Amino acid sequence: MKNFIFTALIVLSSALFTNGIAQNLPKVQDSLDFQRQMMIYQSAVRYSDFDVAKGALYNLISIAPGALSLYDSLALLYFESKRFASTALLCKDILQFSPTNSLANELSAISYENLGLKDRALQNYESLYLQRNDIFTLYKVAFLQYDLERYKESKTNADIILSNKEAEELKIFFNIENNQQQEIPMKAAIFNLKGLIAQADQNKEGAEKFYRQALLLSPEFNLPKNNLKELNK
Repeated sequence: MKNFIFTALIVLSSALFTNGIAQNLPKVQDSLDFQRQMMIYQSAVRYSDFDVAKGALYNLISIAPGALSLYDSLALLYFESKRFASTALLCKDILQFSPTNSLANELSAISYENLGLKDRALQNYESLYLQRNDIFTLYKVAFLQYDLERYKESKTNADIILSNKEAEELKIFFNIENNQQQEIPMKAAIFNLKGLIAQADQNKEGAEKFYRQALLLSPEFNLPKNNLKELNK
């Protein structure tokens, strides 16, 4: 994630003039104050001094409040420092002005999820899926729908994922003990999800079938192993 954030910040900083500033505020880039703050911001990003970069961005926003790219960059900096409440609040403002901003939708969704606000996270993931038609995003939607006990919708989306050929090749990472991660085929994760939905519907036979399908695809997958143990107690 940090590599993504650093790359995104570099791209955004170089795009501020061409996209966010030059088109909307054609004269502001000639301001000496703006140029000075932009130089501070770009240098701070290059050297990973994100506190200085944030200060420079606030100064840039005070000079060019209509440049939405500045707000995108600030949201990324808050997100990098795991200030999820600040990220979510800022992205909410961005989306009021730019409802199709996929970066703001994605950062909002992840931030709300980290804050435990799963209903808000789901709204942003659903918007993001409409924009991207991305199977990973639909995967997040399906699991959040399950967590929110919207089982019918979760099952429908799980079936959509299973019917997508792209799911044959994709992998998902799950956290396990000792801060390790387990790489699992996406289809195995979805079969485990369908097992959880069946179990929530009191369908023990269906749940067991789906857990075993998950284990056929990934015999070392801890979640369906544990779910089967709990199911058969």
